[in-house]
Amino acid sequence: MKNRYKSLVGLALTAPLLMTTGCIEETFPNNAVTQEQLGNSSKATEALVWGMASNMNTYFTLGSINNRHFDFGNPALIHARDVMTEDMSVLYGGGYDWFSSWSALTVSMDPLYTVPPFMWNFYYTQVLACNNCIGAVDKNTTDANMLNYLGTGYAFRAATYLDLARTFEFLPNANTTPTNGVTGLTVPIVTEETTEEQARNNPRAPHNEMVAFIKSDLEKAIECFRGSGAARMGKTLPDLAVAYGLMARLYLWDASYCDPDYNTASDIHAGDSQGKSADLYKEAARYADLAISTSKATPLTRQEWANTVSGFNDPGVSSWMWAQQYVAEDGAIKSGIINWASFVINEQTFGYTSAGAWVMIGTSLYDQISDRDFRKLSWIAPEGAPLSGQEPVLNAEFAAENLEAYYSIKFRPGSGNMDDPKVGAAVGIPLMRVEEMYMIQAEALEHVSPGQGLAKLQDFMKTYRYGSYRPVKSDNIEEIILQKRIELWGEGHTFFDVKRLNMSVTRAYDGSNFEYGRNTYNTQGRPYWMNLVIPDQETRNNEQILGKNNPSIVDVMTPVPNQ
Repeated sequence: MKNRYKSLVGLALTAPLLMTTGCIEETFPNNAVTQEQLGNSSKATEALVWGMASNMNTYFTLGSINNRHFDFGNPALIHARDVMTEDMSVLYGGGYDWFSSWSALTVSMDPLYTVPPFMWNFYYTQVLACNNCIGAVDKNTTDANMLNYLGTGYAFRAATYLDLARTFEFLPNANTTPTNGVTGLTVPIVTEETTEEQARNNPRAPHNEMVAFIKSDLEKAIECFRGSGAARMGKTLPDLAVAYGLMARLYLWDASYCDPDYNTASDIHAGDSQGKSADLYKEAARYADLAISTSKATPLTRQEWANTVSGFNDPGVSSWMWAQQYVAEDGAIKSGIINWASFVINEQTFGYTSAGAWVMIGTSLYDQISDRDFRKLSWIAPEGAPLSGQEPVLNAEFAAENLEAYYSIKFRPGSGNMDDPKVGAAVGIPLMRVEEMYMIQAEALEHVSPGQGLAKLQDFMKTYRYGSYRPVKSDNIEEIILQKRIELWGEGHTFFDVKRLNMSVTRAYDGSNFEYGRNTYNTQGRPYWMNLVIPDQETRNNEQILGKNNPSIVDVMTPVPNQ
């Protein structure tokens, strides 16, 4: 049965409408606080700043009546992106895998069903939170704290639109060829100044327009952070180094878009000047370097990586530049099962993984990791393999009874607590690690000066991962992306790299641990399903989107059958 939802135009409009009426309902239940009052109250504005971070933890954005257990905010989108690649396989587990819509391309991916509204809803709710914060601060302020709040709002909004645009942007692929002129279109832009009338006639922004908007927000964020000097309020809020890191992501995305080696559609490149992609790659490398030096972050050590209590759940470790943090009071944590830990952490007894939806690394990716690389110990080795029995498991008895080959042990339950979700699920989630910046720098330099980027990668690998590193791939860009896939596995980045670089996804092969006949799709180049569709309600309520949706991603291909 189809599940229909109300139009999200109203949601997207909440921000500008609130800017007009002066009511911030989400923060002040009596609806009596004006924007002017907010701007004059540092505590009130600070509440809006923290509102952006807390919204990342929101669950049941579609309403609890819909009972969709994939609906738990930003961490769910991270996981959804990962299962759309070939790097993460999840056992269907008798129906316990709530993310099978993304990996198996079920009918729920249709604009009329539940998945598109969830994704769209979350992103534009986050845009609302950002617009509320930005709209509450006087743009001419010289107050250090207010400048910091304003910079935080701009950085958060830039990050939100960057993910939103890269997710819904239509790029060429071998399986769907639209005739409605959507190639290169992203999503509508809604700011704190957008009126209801404008939002109901708000077209999908072309790639270049969206890039310019995000760049403007990041430039404002950088200016605010530089001018503020106020102390950072914790890693769950972005700072100057994070703004630089977001700028590096932005330039890398834009450079790939303009690079004919990775996007071949003539309508994308029309008017691009010679060497534009090289200039953009240089900027990506420059901003990545700024992020590294400004953050003063250092890559994770072997001990930090493999810690069975704090491994990949503690924002306080050396390399994390930006993080999301669950706390026991969050509704997602109180639910016990509708949260990140439930679906991503295998070493626990309270969530969906322990019920049968075990999370694994794709066999092909695992096999390309050197046995000398300590990162390979993040997954259970096949029986008889050189690393079998060396994995740093949290509980040996639990591991022996439950964890099989390729199962992940990268992400650990909070405080090592496997049984109580109020503790074990209250974890931090990495949003930006300094290692990503090293990888962006290496890739960007390689595009501009072949060999230079590979040298950067080799220096990183030999210094921070294992001294005997040797490239696996003959193509240098592929090698850099391979090491990035291994480094950032499960952190939601591979989707964006595959999409922008026109890379193939291969799940059906000898030894594959993907479920044949269900999600064993093999593509030639960029997967068509990475051009996510906009929900039907939005297309019917925004005149400019009507007729401008991406092609359906359901029933376009057939999975490779059982072998």
